[in-house]
Amino acid sequence: MKACGKEGEECFHALGVLRVSLGCYIFFSVMFLTTVKTRKLHESWNLWHSGYWEVKFIILLVSMALPFFFPSELVQIYGEVARIGAGVFLLLQLVSVIQFIIWWNNYWIPDEERMQRWSFGVLMSTLFYVVSICGIVYLYKTYAPRASCSLNLFFITWTAILLAAIMVVSLHSKVNRGLLSSGIMASYIVFLCWCALRSEPANATCQTKNQDKGNTDWITIIGFLIAIFAIVIAAFSTGIDSKSFRFSEEIVEEEDDIPYSYGFFHLVFSLGAMYFAMLFISWDLNNSARKWSIDVGWMSAWVRVINEWFAATIYIWMLISPIVRQNKVMGNDRTVQETVDSVMP
Repeated sequence: MKACGKEGEECFHALGVLRVSLGCYIFFSVMFLTTVKTRKLHESWNLWHSGYWEVKFIILLVSMALPFFFPSELVQIYGEVARIGAGVFLLLQLVSVIQFIIWWNNYWIPDEERMQRWSFGVLMSTLFYVVSICGIVYLYKTYAPRASCSLNLFFITWTAILLAAIMVVSLHSKVNRGLLSSGIMASYIVFLCWCALRSEPANATCQTKNQDKGNTDWITIIGFLIAIFAIVIAAFSTGIDSKSFRFSEEIVEEEDDIPYSYGFFHLVFSLGAMYFAMLFISWDLNNSARKWSIDVGWMSAWVRVINEWFAATIYIWMLISPIVRQNKVMGNDRTVQETVDSVMP
């Protein structure tokens, strides 16, 4: 094809990945535009969302083929936009995960009728914190074995500080959210730190395990497939979790309402297509990852680290935001009362 350049090189490697991603993005954008207004189960667009698979399969094939006729310059522009879309996908995924953690914590809160739940909650809290601490020790031993590994030492130490901050805020008398949600969140940010360190280039000198060989053994391949599966599950779980992103809590649900926002579902998958592309090219539009590798490179590592910091920040804000709003309301009421008192004879 003319758009693929000499010997088709512009349809392979990073540009090839971006073309496939653009095709997926086009398909899910079409689905978003055709379902975003759906509100009730009896509407025709509800049937379109849940059926007509033959028609949608044809639309998918056309959408996947179109980008291979687009000029490379347009695909490069899409790649720049995809970086932003992938970042938005990460933020949506973070909010969804944090909302689930908070819900799980509320489920296990102690009361007189649920002492078994409370005991299990204490056990799980202890387990998650033990896992988090062991994870920090493992990261120091594996990725920062020498004092010269200053960057890795900073990443791991800052993760430990975030872990302590989350615990302190959760146990504060005004917040009082217990240790379960903070323990789960601590384990999650330790996991994100590990992912960031794993994403460092193969020639990184501060790893005790040599990853420079790039052998495609069965463990590497299974790890690759598990990573893909985990991202798919994350896209599904975030897509059907539209209630976590409502700005108003006063919406009354009726029996004939759709179970989740179809438009938001397809929006998440369109952003997920961008995220997939960034993982396969390691967020670098000019280079491709090694065979059977995913999300490897300094740019990928920094994206993971920033994602970890955002996760901790969003979680802490969700803990303290009710207190901030309450203090603001009390301050406004006090100001009104002082004004009334000043004008009273």
